[in-house]
Amino acid sequence: MMKKNDTEADYDLVVIGCGAAGLSAAVSYAAEAKGQGRTARIAVLERADREGRGGATRWTSSWFRITADRQLDPAFSRTMEEVSGGGLGMPKGGGVAIVDGLAGVVDRTDGAEILYQTEAVRLSISDEGHVDGVMVRGRDGLLQRLGANAVVIACGGFEGNPEMLTRYLGARACDLPVIAPTLKNNRGDGLRMALEVGGDSAGQFDMFHGEPVDVRSAKPDAVLYAFPYGIVVNRHCRRFFDEGKDSFDATFEAIAFEIWRHQEQEAYFIGDRTTLGIPNVKEIILSDQPPVTADTLEELAGQLGLDASALAATVAEYNAAAGPEEFNPLVRDGKAASGLDVPKSNWCFPLESPPYIAYPLTCAITFTFGGIRTDSRARVISPAGTVIPGLYAAGEVTGLYYHSYPAGTSVLRAATFGRLAGAHAAAAHQGGE
Repeated sequence: MMKKNDTEADYDLVVIGCGAAGLSAAVSYAAEAKGQGRTARIAVLERADREGRGGATRWTSSWFRITADRQLDPAFSRTMEEVSGGGLGMPKGGGVAIVDGLAGVVDRTDGAEILYQTEAVRLSISDEGHVDGVMVRGRDGLLQRLGANAVVIACGGFEGNPEMLTRYLGARACDLPVIAPTLKNNRGDGLRMALEVGGDSAGQFDMFHGEPVDVRSAKPDAVLYAFPYGIVVNRHCRRFFDEGKDSFDATFEAIAFEIWRHQEQEAYFIGDRTTLGIPNVKEIILSDQPPVTADTLEELAGQLGLDASALAATVAEYNAAAGPEEFNPLVRDGKAASGLDVPKSNWCFPLESPPYIAYPLTCAITFTFGGIRTDSRARVISPAGTVIPGLYAAGEVTGLYYHSYPAGTSVLRAATFGRLAGAHAAAAHQGGE
């Protein structure tokens, strides 16, 4: 039950959003308050119902950048610096385990609650400029004010809002499917509310994190990461991207963006028996649909609705350009194609071993790059760099990335800055900072 409206603070902390960032903020605040000898009053707002909670975090595999001995990749900081101004590992259970684990802590914490099917509408701000609550709309459709000593905005980007996508990304933004169903709840409300009270923006607003997914699949996160081990063609059967430029985790966003921006949201991954024989290749094909298979390229083209002679010509040209180096899928093998309009820098083995396989691809949006500007303590700041008292932001609602996204960093930044927001808000409550 939501508290009644009155002039006193109903909560010590209101968190808008129930993903990794928001839940980390709530858990962090509760722990800090307990250390101060008090029981915190915390509300976490979730637009969805309990089964659909967790936003983008719920569906992510939650990759982290790690070394071979499973330590945080020492190149992580440098990589973040490159796009903000090893390998991959994941927790058991992925993002849903993070959501359920942190939400379970909130449920067990005295004074804390998750308010489902509750939308944040606007921030409340005192005459002195301190953010002191949130106006919300519950399941009954009525508005109610939840007073708070501090508010954390952690409700994702605007990937679920076609109007904002069109405003910032331009034409055909409406053609971008979300990569998982609950991302439709990420409507850009957090960014709008922060701007309304004078917060600044950051991040690249005309760029987003997208992934190449199997267009046939309704499964969340049906990503095709195996594209370096074959070719990718557009609807005209022409290659348009260097599939072997780097490892898949370094290039999957770029190829997805290219499919959307310049290839009419339609592409096809083409491979053969060699592709299928690569060790663990099925682990990087996340679709629940089997590949389209055929004994000839002409038959494959027919099943895909492509021009058979055009596909055969593209593959023949590609095969003829393959270098003599030995194919090794486990390293950047330098087996390159020479003399092609679009090069391939590694893993260029000829496609000549039936059965031929294909996956039809499109670009799905995962999250947007533009968002709220914050400082290193997750406090929302104005265009002049002034801290807005009582207001924090964390996760994908914050603007951080420019030009590209370093894979394996999104959930980590959400959890980290959510924790920082909660800890700082609790300290500020005691007058410590």
